[in-house]
Amino acid sequence: MIRLGTRRSALATAQATWVADRLRALGHDVELVPIVTTGDVNRAPLEQIGGTGVFVSALRDALLANEIDIAVHSLKDLPTAPVDGLSIGAVPVREDPRDVLVARDGLTLGELQRGALVGTGSPRRVAQLDALGLGLECTGIRGNVDTRIGLVAEGKLDAVVLARAGLSRLGRLAEVTETLDPIQVLPAPGQGALGIECRAEDTAVLAALAPLEDPATRAAVTAERQMLATLEAGCTAPVGALAEVVEGEDGPELWLRGALGQEDGVRRLSANGPVDDPVALGKALANELLEQT
Repeated sequence: MIRLGTRRSALATAQATWVADRLRALGHDVELVPIVTTGDVNRAPLEQIGGTGVFVSALRDALLANEIDIAVHSLKDLPTAPVDGLSIGAVPVREDPRDVLVARDGLTLGELQRGALVGTGSPRRVAQLDALGLGLECTGIRGNVDTRIGLVAEGKLDAVVLARAGLSRLGRLAEVTETLDPIQVLPAPGQGALGIECRAEDTAVLAALAPLEDPATRAAVTAERQMLATLEAGCTAPVGALAEVVEGEDGPELWLRGALGQEDGVRRLSANGPVDDPVALGKALANELLEQT
């Protein structure tokens, strides 16, 4: 029996169930174990209660205490610093990493009037939306998908910006009024990807997880998260990143785009490198961004 720890939210449960179904298809017995995290019970802004890592600490504690065998994380919520005794046993194929707009009356970003109220709790999104010069008014929000979209339906906000992957996993893509081009808004490092964490010495679980691994996704998110780590930025900092494996002149290569919000705007750069050294690519692009600040 593999005990899979999950937060109780609809999205976390959907992600955990997705992983559990694939493990069961491989012949494993899987039990979902609900875990309550600080981020689930504290409604304060994330930057005040420790960043998005508050969603994962209780799951990691349960792993280290041998109360569960694996935990499924949204990689954009996972701190970049490793934890002794734990390992990301698998990174499955990634969902669409882009951000989306859910706006009143089916409007797109360009159709919103100047001064329109757009809900997002992400400094990354705020910095990039401000840089577009559309005159939008961003306001901080928290809560699950229902809560956020409900603010638009109730007329309290003109629009909200969310991760497309979450809506896809919840079967709610029909509510999207526009998928945002990464040229406008780069997603968070690791957005759309899952990390399945386990104890580093648990060879049986590591073997069970191996078939779920997607090497291209692993390379991409490793580059993005290394860029974030090199910038010494927390997950709530205004940092966007998106890496993709593309076909180059001499075979597959890794292409990484990065954005760093500053007081005077957003710095954007891109770089490419070998697929088998995503860490070096992430460090190189971060250092280039730092040189421009």
